Amino acid sequence: MKEIASLIETGAHAREVRRMVRAVRLTMALRRKLRASVLLAFLNSVLTPGSDAHARLVSYLPKEDEHDMEVDTASSVTQAPVKHSLPEIEIYCYLLVLIFLIDKKRYSEAKACSSASIARLKNINRRTVDVLAARLYFYYSLCYELTGDLAEIRGNLLALHRIATLRHDELGQETLLNLLLRNYLHYNLYDQAEKLRSKAPRFEAHSNQQAKKRLHCRNFYFAYSDQAMVMALLATALLWLTFQKILVISFHSGSNCFLLQFCRYLFYLGKIRTIQLEYTDAKESLLQAARKAPVAALGFRVQCNKWAIIVRLLLGEIPERTVFMQKGMEKALRPYFELTNAVRIGDLELFRSVAEKFSSTFSADRTNNLIVRLRHNVIRTGLRNISISYSRISLADVAKKLRLDSPNPVADAESIVSKAIRDGAIDATVDHANGWMVSKETGDIYSTNEPQIAFNSRIAFCLNMHNEAVRALRFPPNSHKEKESAEKRRERQQQEQELAKHIAEEDDDEF
Repeated sequence: MKEIASLIETGAHAREVRRMVRAVRLTMALRRKLRASVLLAFLNSVLTPGSDAHARLVSYLPKEDEHDMEVDTASSVTQAPVKHSLPEIEIYCYLLVLIFLIDKKRYSEAKACSSASIARLKNINRRTVDVLAARLYFYYSLCYELTGDLAEIRGNLLALHRIATLRHDELGQETLLNLLLRNYLHYNLYDQAEKLRSKAPRFEAHSNQQAKKRLHCRNFYFAYSDQAMVMALLATALLWLTFQKILVISFHSGSNCFLLQFCRYLFYLGKIRTIQLEYTDAKESLLQAARKAPVAALGFRVQCNKWAIIVRLLLGEIPERTVFMQKGMEKALRPYFELTNAVRIGDLELFRSVAEKFSSTFSADRTNNLIVRLRHNVIRTGLRNISISYSRISLADVAKKLRLDSPNPVADAESIVSKAIRDGAIDATVDHANGWMVSKETGDIYSTNEPQIAFNSRIAFCLNMHNEAVRALRFPPNSHKEKESAEKRRERQQQEQELAKHIAEEDDDEF
């Protein structure tokens, strides 16, 4: 932990965000080893005893327990402590204590600690704190979610998002936007979530090329209109190269954080689009989120796949069997596999039994309302199978085969068949006088536009993936230029010297 503190101190002085990212990563690896005694010794070594931050953080920790002394901290206590006045160290201490309290399920103390850390963050405007602040925002929202008080901090999150926008804290903006979307979706406020998403700064995947372009456009602008500016231009270019190296390294180090937030954003966007009946956009967002998510984020990928399966079923598609057989997801996706099987067969009774059997799972996943929508798809699939199997069948038999449990099944079957014919789901006619459904002969599907539409969608998907891969490519600087030889370099230097001498002689003539 002292090495992490040293890493944060070095990053704060050198203004290198990559060291902060590395410190957070190392902290997550040490999370299971945190003990109250170790934390107390660490706080005593990096914070001034008696200060406000030290007194507040120590008050959140439980009293020392002899059984917790698994790590030898005697040397750290007896040594002369080196006190840090850096805000980064103080914020990191808040983060450590907050993680410890959440892991120990001391949620009341965790809420108080998170609120104090957020109040302290509002008074700090340093870009090296952004990575630590993003983690604090996440745990701040998590504390209130675990206690069921998530609505209390909605106004505070909006204020924090406004502050992050004014400070150009991009990671903070994206983290807080995701937390606000999660807050709204937790209470089924989909309209408000969509309004916030549409008004907030646009969420984009951060690539290396965009980072370099942003550095060129935002920070530096050169004018080459006057020869007298050559020397000043050279000095500015050297300074620019130094800062560019620092900023590009910092951005590359934090790109993984941006990617994780972008995946969360795509997942929330897919949920909003699903509720708004925009299934095509929802499917694209959910599949993209599952594809971009890290392999270690198994729970997140499972949730993405669950919603993607429901959306594909609502679109009339049947997911492949390989989707349900992904490593580590077989058990979690089992209810959705049986649901898909019922939809594929078109058996309304089987669909009803599966929905009742796994109702608790669907309620926990918040997909109950979507599964209710699937009933119409099940009926339509069963009706399509009946239309293919029978050239003529009575509406009473259609109601019996569909297992409609309404008071007047024949009338319901007639309306269902009429609507399916109007929507183009089946190619048939209804004989109202005799109460029959007469199916037309099945034509050649290759004489229609369906194969063309299918190929067009596949080609568009491949082109989109190719464009994303090209945008994500990384090239070494000046890789397209040939390496100049020693002779050409001497000639170029000689020409530059002659040009400089000529410019100096012209300046002397002017005087």
